[in-house]
Amino acid sequence: MLLCQRYIFYAVFATFAPFMKKIIIILLLAVLLPDVAGAQGAFAKYLPKADSYPFIVVDKQAFTLTLVDSLGNPVKQYGIACAKNFGPKQKRGDHKTPEGTFKINQLLYAKGIPHDFHDGKGPIKDAYGPWFLRLDVPGFWDIGIHGTPFPESIGSRATEGCIRMRNDDVTDLKERVEVGTTVIILPDA
Repeated sequence: MLLCQRYIFYAVFATFAPFMKKIIIILLLAVLLPDVAGAQGAFAKYLPKADSYPFIVVDKQAFTLTLVDSLGNPVKQYGIACAKNFGPKQKRGDHKTPEGTFKINQLLYAKGIPHDFHDGKGPIKDAYGPWFLRLDVPGFWDIGIHGTPFPESIGSRATEGCIRMRNDDVTDLKERVEVGTTVIILPDA
């Protein structure tokens, strides 16, 4: 009787094994398909420019900074302020935000660092908020993503060239990125 049960088990298994194999392959493809077939997220078109994940896309027109995952999906979006003038940064003092693909090359604790905005108020303590995420912009060592003592400026053109965020937002972003994170700054229209 035991031999007969084993034979029935093997006969049933042999009959359904090819079918089960197909089911397993289909399930594996369904799980792996997003990576195999390519990204479908809203920011997928920027994936070729990124070599690290997550990466950042800064939209100067929409005043947004978006953290994007490896499939091109937005992970988190923040409001920003950018430079007063339109166009790509070309020289020191032009009050333009650079455009292109960069890397974060330093995560600087900026609490207490002053800056004179040349508005008649003199140097402002904590001008960069708690963090300054320095970017590797050729020819400019002082361009980055940072906090602000002026949160009301978010959503406007107010900076000398940097990307300004609310202090809580730049702190949150700093926890999600690292040195080497790709930053794509989109051009003005």
